[in-house]
Amino acid sequence: MDEVVVARRRTRSTRPRPAPKTKAEREDSVGVAVKDIEDFGVGEVVEIRASLLEWYDENKRDLPWRRSRRVAKEEVDEDTDRRRAYEVWVSEVMLQQTRVQTVIAYFNRWMLKWPSIQHLAGASIEEVNELWAGLGYYRRARFLLEGAKMIVDGGGEFPKSVEGLCKIRGIGNYTAGAIASIAFEKAVPLVDGNVIRVIARLKAISTSPKEKSAVTAFW
Repeated sequence: MDEVVVARRRTRSTRPRPAPKTKAEREDSVGVAVKDIEDFGVGEVVEIRASLLEWYDENKRDLPWRRSRRVAKEEVDEDTDRRRAYEVWVSEVMLQQTRVQTVIAYFNRWMLKWPSIQHLAGASIEEVNELWAGLGYYRRARFLLEGAKMIVDGGGEFPKSVEGLCKIRGIGNYTAGAIASIAFEKAVPLVDGNVIRVIARLKAISTSPKEKSAVTAFW
């Protein structure tokens, strides 16, 4: 019996292992999985939207960057939109690689020190880094300062389109979509790992939400 076990182990050890997939092969397999999905029908879209809104109403968190929008529609003006865009921008950048509970205190301190984009544009990198201390990834703080200076130097108007927002230093597709949709009520997409997971489960796709090619395809 022992001889049989030893023989089997020797067979396994000498059996050639399959070569690992190349990057191109991995991306191709992901691309095929994603591109084969069918679009959602109108009825599906309505049902999914209603379910998500219902879930949000029941589970939403009270976060400081969500509060300023709680004003009557007729009271919203350009200044309100600009302030909202600034708050969304700062919160989205802080939330990159950082937990929500950690960000809350930093966000509140930031807004007390620099309540508008004009205030931030007048700050120094030393001041910004000092307030940012403890959050890590200091490049995010530098991008906020450089972006604020770009906007103020360009006349102080916050771009309202995704294309315009992506021209600002440090703003990518997701942050641009968040600002455009939340602050300016534009119907634009936001795709992150959570969105991919939900759609992948609804469409029975096995693609990992961390695959770069999957994120690109879902956008």
